[in-house]
Amino acid sequence: MDYVTALDEALARLHEEGRYRTFIDIEREKGAYPHAVWRDADGTKRPVTVWCGNDYLGMGQHPAVLSAMHEALDATGAGSGGTRNISGTTVYHKALEAELADLHGKEAALLFTSAYIANDATLSTLPRLFPGLIIYSDALNHASMIEGVRRNGGSKRIFRHNDVAHLRELLAADDPAAPKLIAFESVYSMDGDFGPIAEICDLAEEFGALTYIDEVHAVGMYGPRGAGVAARDRLAHRIDIINGTLAKAYGVMGGYIAASERMCDAVRSYAPGFIFTTSLPPAVAAGAAASVRHLKHDQSLRDAHQTQARILKTRLKALGLPLIDHGSHIVPLIVGDPVHTKLLSDRLLSDHGLYVQPINFPTVPRGTERLRFTPSPVHRADDIDKLVRALDELWAHCALNRADMTG
Repeated sequence: MDYVTALDEALARLHEEGRYRTFIDIEREKGAYPHAVWRDADGTKRPVTVWCGNDYLGMGQHPAVLSAMHEALDATGAGSGGTRNISGTTVYHKALEAELADLHGKEAALLFTSAYIANDATLSTLPRLFPGLIIYSDALNHASMIEGVRRNGGSKRIFRHNDVAHLRELLAADDPAAPKLIAFESVYSMDGDFGPIAEICDLAEEFGALTYIDEVHAVGMYGPRGAGVAARDRLAHRIDIINGTLAKAYGVMGGYIAASERMCDAVRSYAPGFIFTTSLPPAVAAGAAASVRHLKHDQSLRDAHQTQARILKTRLKALGLPLIDHGSHIVPLIVGDPVHTKLLSDRLLSDHGLYVQPINFPTVPRGTERLRFTPSPVHRADDIDKLVRALDELWAHCALNRADMTG
């Protein structure tokens, strides 16, 4: 086989479809986020405002977080030195897990290097703990959940997105005695819609199923202490396993599950994705713990975040742009074509210093390609003004109704 040609052809297909992903070289500046600098094609540094970051609340530059990380770094050095089972468990990891268990009102929490790994490792391990387990997975679940369900070797059922009636049909069709688990999300990151948590919990109780919720795009931002949508709706006690991240609203890195002591102990003992992975650096764990601790009490950041999202959505709607609004903090602007989406993203960056990454298939279905904006409390009023003016100009100038995009 001509391996070089095969690679060239695979990459060429992405270019032809307008789906080739380009990295933007961003240099964040402490205290300045969402303002940063980027290097253009000739290496020149230019100012940019980041509109697609997942540091939703700006906690990646919060003094409490940075202070905790500096203190831990000076005390312990850089890496953890091993897996959690072999020298990689420190007081910082244990303190973070205690903060997370308290956050969600669960007996325990288990820390992973990312929420992707937490989802994949946990969902792929559960059938070993519950032989014959059937997992019912929402059709729009994150890739990490899909991969975990796919790899576990057990039975799976895919229910139509947020379709509780379809979920009921699937549950009713299976053996009542079979162990079951329903896996879904609280906030779906591409459309910004909410999962029907109460209705799913009702079905889980009726059919004797466990519940597994991904709160990655909700922790830190919803609920009276930032524990997510389930906590906001006073439903967290009905959820058996909660997955969350420390890399978005908390501004650092890592993922976790929160559940019963027995559940966390079993996953810890059986999941290869936990057992064989070097643990997070102590400084990262310390910073994440400080962020979780701070956001348990700082409601003002959550309120400001929601206000910024409402303002941006209101102003984009006033321009008549095709926006999806399900009431969350996610602001998706549907373009509907990968080439047009990429060109619009490029023009925002090159002409206006505004960075928003195009979202294409397979992240979203073909024909729903979009720009996904993530306003935050650290975006100023003039930042929003600049973005709205640029979109107004480019949407008309580039004729995104499938006409000429070259302007």
